[in-house]
Amino acid sequence: MDLTYTEEEQDFRARLRAWLGKALPELPAKPSPDDWPGRRAYDLGWQRRLYDAGYAGLHWPVDAGGRGATPTQHLIFLEETERAGAPYVGANFVGLLHAGPTIAAEGSAEQRARWLPPVLRGDEVWCQGFSEPDAGSDLASLRTRAVRDGDDYVVTGSKIWTSHAEVADWCELLVRTDPAAPKHRGISWLAMPMDAPGVTVRPLRTLAGSTEFAEMFLDEVRVPVANRVGAENDGWRVTMVTLSFERGTAFVGEVVACRRTLGELARTAKANGRWDDPVLRRRLGRLYGEFGALWRLTQWNVSEAERSGGVPGIGGSVFKLAYSHARQELYDAAAEVLGAGSLSLDEEWTLDRLSSLSYTIAAGTSQIQQNIVAERILGLPKGR
Repeated sequence: MDLTYTEEEQDFRARLRAWLGKALPELPAKPSPDDWPGRRAYDLGWQRRLYDAGYAGLHWPVDAGGRGATPTQHLIFLEETERAGAPYVGANFVGLLHAGPTIAAEGSAEQRARWLPPVLRGDEVWCQGFSEPDAGSDLASLRTRAVRDGDDYVVTGSKIWTSHAEVADWCELLVRTDPAAPKHRGISWLAMPMDAPGVTVRPLRTLAGSTEFAEMFLDEVRVPVANRVGAENDGWRVTMVTLSFERGTAFVGEVVACRRTLGELARTAKANGRWDDPVLRRRLGRLYGEFGALWRLTQWNVSEAERSGGVPGIGGSVFKLAYSHARQELYDAAAEVLGAGSLSLDEEWTLDRLSSLSYTIAAGTSQIQQNIVAERILGLPKGR
C-alpha cells in the first residue's frame, strides 16, 4: 500500500475542495432531528447534488453506475467531505453502504439496473431487515419464513432494529426459505418493497430519543421471486457480503469525524483549563494515536478490498472491533473535558456520547467480532 499522494490525486482533492466550497453554502437549513420526512428530503437532496456533480458512488464500479475511483480517491473524498462539514449519508445509509454494494457485487444485470441508479440519484431509501427479537446476535437463528407461491414468496415474521424503516422504499430482508436446512443454510436475501400489503412499521425510540430504528411486522407479504439476490437458500453467503461492507467500509467516514472531534476536544480543554491535567493530555494523545492507526487500517482495508474485487475482507472485523471501543472512549474523554455541560440533552456532545454506546452492538457485537478475529484470522479453535 502506497500512502503517498500522486499529482492526479492531489488535483482530485483540490477540485473536490473547491466544489464543496461552493455547494455547502447553498444547502437549506437542517431539519429537526425528529422530522424524519424532512431528514429524508435533506439527505436525498445532498445525494442528488453529489450525483449531479459526479461524486455519487465514487468508488462503485462503472458498470454499477459509479466512477470506478481508486481506493485513495475514495478516502480523499471521505476526508474532504467530513472536514468541510458536509452532510452524512443519513437516511440513505443502508442503500449506499450496505444494500447497494451488495447488489453491485451479487445482483443480476436486471437487478443492478433497477435498484442502483435510484440509490445513487437519491430517489429511493433502503432499510435493513436482518435482526429479529428472538435471535439476538445469532443472526442465523432468524425465523421469518418465506414460502414459495408461484412467482412470489409469501413472507411472515418480524424484524427489529430495522434502520430507517419509517422513510424507506425498500428493505434488504433476510428470510428462511428452507426451515429443514441447517440454520446457516436455507436463508435467502430479498429486496422487499416497503409499501407492500402486510408490512407494519412501529418506530422504536432510542436512549438518545431518536426513532431511526423500528420494529417491522410482516403478515403474508408477497415479494416477487425476481427480487431475490443470489440463489435460493444461499442468503447466508450473500449476507456475509453485506456485513463485510457494513463492518469493513461503512464506518470509514466516521473515523475522520472522530479525529476532527478529538481536535475540538483538545481546543476546548485548552480554553477551559483542563489542558493542564497531564492525565487528560495523555488520554487525548493516546486516542489521537488510536484514531491515526484506525485511519491507516482503513486505508489498508479499502486497498485490500480493491484487490479482491471490491468486497472487503474479514479485516473489517478488526477495524469494527477497535473502532467501536475507541469511539466510546472518545466520548468518555469528552465528558471529562466538558464536565457538567456534557450532561445536557440539548448538547450535540451528549447525543453523540449516547449514540457511541450502541457501536459495540450495531453491525455485530464486539463478542461476535472477537470470535471472527480469533477463528478466521488467528486460526484458533471454535469455542464450545
